[in-house]
Amino acid sequence: MSSDLNITIQASFLPQDDPDAALAFYRDTLGFEVRNDVGYNAMRWITVGPVNQPGTSIVLHPPAVDPGITDDERRTIAEMMAKGTYAIITLATDDLDATFEHLAVSGADVVQEPTEQPYGVRDCAVRDPAGNLIRINELRG
Repeated sequence: MSSDLNITIQASFLPQDDPDAALAFYRDTLGFEVRNDVGYNAMRWITVGPVNQPGTSIVLHPPAVDPGITDDERRTIAEMMAKGTYAIITLATDDLDATFEHLAVSGADVVQEPTEQPYGVRDCAVRDPAGNLIRINELRG
């Protein structure tokens, strides 16, 4: 493989089943900027991202809208989202304690308080309004 490749992550996708709740969480609680908000019929795709990282985004999308997904698969996706086992993303911050405190007082669904993990990471975990697991790692210099 060529060492000249310069590949970056432009967007990742997380499902949302309540666009207004997703928008409130990612914009108001996490402080992400809204880059796009597109509606089609009764569905919305909302693109958000960190203010200081214009090239990296999260697309909050309606789950299971692909026409190739069966009704059984749609039910499974809805059940997994309700349990919080369908999607996950890991974010990072230089002040984990302050970030966690902000999330906790903002009413985020806390899964794990800041913890030193045996694999060398200090992190916490919350769920967004759709049940997606959000792990937040502490950046260490």
